[in-house]
Amino acid sequence: MRNCRPILLVEDDTIDAMTVKRAFKELKVSNPLAHALNGEEALAHLRRGDNENPCVILLDLNMPKMNGVEFLQIAKDDPSLKKIPVVVLTTSNEERDIIESFKLGVAGYIVKPVDYRKFVEAIRTIDLYWTLSELPNVHSESQTRRCESTSVAEG
Repeated sequence: MRNCRPILLVEDDTIDAMTVKRAFKELKVSNPLAHALNGEEALAHLRRGDNENPCVILLDLNMPKMNGVEFLQIAKDDPSLKKIPVVVLTTSNEERDIIESFKLGVAGYIVKPVDYRKFVEAIRTIDLYWTLSELPNVHSESQTRRCESTSVAEG
């Protein structure tokens, strides 16, 4: 992606999280990747003052404690979080999940491909879209300079 702001992955499945990290590495996505195991952890991460807001949230829907829809209901009602773009990345192709996600303001909905090559292509598409998209500048000048000088992927 064009900026160095982190990407927040909200995913409870260890294998799926590793697959996302592997795809990011393969595609040379240099944004730091923060990982939360469920909606509760994601909200705690986002509300912690020392964490920079992510440029995009990749959100699974089917998670324990607080699922993706519950997370969206809270995040999209919070003035400090509602403008963060969210892309649902899930195994659910249920029409009700798709409709509910878009009602709650997601930027996109992608059903996780089972095949790794197709999964990498889905991540490539997300990366390309957010690289080309114009986003409001929420950085201070010092953060922008720091971003330009660091391009190391975490995770």
